[in-house]
Amino acid sequence: MSVPETRQDPRARMGALAFALAGVLFVVYEAAAPRADQTTLEGAESWTSAGWALGHLAAIAGLILIPLGYGALRGHLEGTRNEKTAFTAATIGYIGSALTISYYGAEVYGLKAIGQRAVEDGDATMTEVGEAFRMDPTALTVFVIGLALIAVAAVLAAVAVWRSGTLNKWSGVPLAILLVTMLPQYFLPHGARIAWGALVTVAALWLAAEMWKVATRTSVEA
Repeated sequence: MSVPETRQDPRARMGALAFALAGVLFVVYEAAAPRADQTTLEGAESWTSAGWALGHLAAIAGLILIPLGYGALRGHLEGTRNEKTAFTAATIGYIGSALTISYYGAEVYGLKAIGQRAVEDGDATMTEVGEAFRMDPTALTVFVIGLALIAVAAVLAAVAVWRSGTLNKWSGVPLAILLVTMLPQYFLPHGARIAWGALVTVAALWLAAEMWKVATRTSVEA
């Protein structure tokens, strides 16, 4: 006789929480960090603000949580043909996030010190030092490679979701598209960047909702 059994999948719930929190943190990053003209003393002062630190720390936390979500997706797909795709997404995502976070860390701590000195001395030319390390070829190369890997990981995760058979196949697509456009969005006006962050929140929450829905499943035993 077949007996229905409710089975909890904690991995799916962990993934849902990771995606949801990451989505919220991305819009916090875009909204909290001030975007004054950073060649001026006002821009230097913005580097010392709580909003600048909060925004970039939110981005760092979000970049940690996204690949954690991919790892939970891999766990949910364990034993299926899509597990390897999700595992690859998580692995590439961890590497991409690590490389990108190294640049964000410099933005939080390095620019704060430069901004404080510029404001104390009343010397806007100090902002040129910040621009010099931001545009350093090594720093930029690491940053761009990190963002490229984040994009690749997001696409692979969307493929795994599409083929999963348990999640809405479209639910990973918006987040993948948005993370692929993470690099060009840096060149948008502040308002457009906040809109991008809000779209990331919506996309991540959709995927989180799908993961949460499959966290409880009913299986049938003979």
